[in-house]
Amino acid sequence: MTGTVTLSQAQPRRATASLSVTLMVNGAIHDLFIDVRTSLLDALREHIGLTGAKKGCDHGQCGACTVHIDGRRVVSCLTLAAQAQGYDVGTIEGLQGVDGALHPMQQAFIDHDALQCGYCTPGQIMSAIACVQEGHAKSLDEIREYMSGNLCRCGAYVGIVAAIEDVAARTQG
Repeated sequence: MTGTVTLSQAQPRRATASLSVTLMVNGAIHDLFIDVRTSLLDALREHIGLTGAKKGCDHGQCGACTVHIDGRRVVSCLTLAAQAQGYDVGTIEGLQGVDGALHPMQQAFIDHDALQCGYCTPGQIMSAIACVQEGHAKSLDEIREYMSGNLCRCGAYVGIVAAIEDVAARTQG
């Protein structure tokens, strides 16, 4: 038995490094003790309990996990939780309208039938808000281009673009 290693000769596995992070999510402070490799998406879903951002592709290609960091959209599956420390993280659960109403983009998605199964909707809405806030909703082509990183398997794109166009017209015009 040359070349074989017995259990007593095997090298022990290294323990995974952990990290203490403090995240500000939707205005609330969350102190977490997590694996250094934990994505922001997993921290939100598994450690904080905010399940609005969805795990779609886990490769940053579908947009289902989109959240805001300091008002800018990011795919949370490719962002380490530790990278979000010191910044304001906003999720779909933190959106608020005036006097308890839905956020205008949420209402526009309903009004324009911009969803079907709803799986991608939180990420779509978070990207749509950033699209308008960042000034990328001046034309239908610009909206489509900006939103191209958010996929909808149901094909609700016509309604999504109409919802964004509606909110942009009301807020920018």
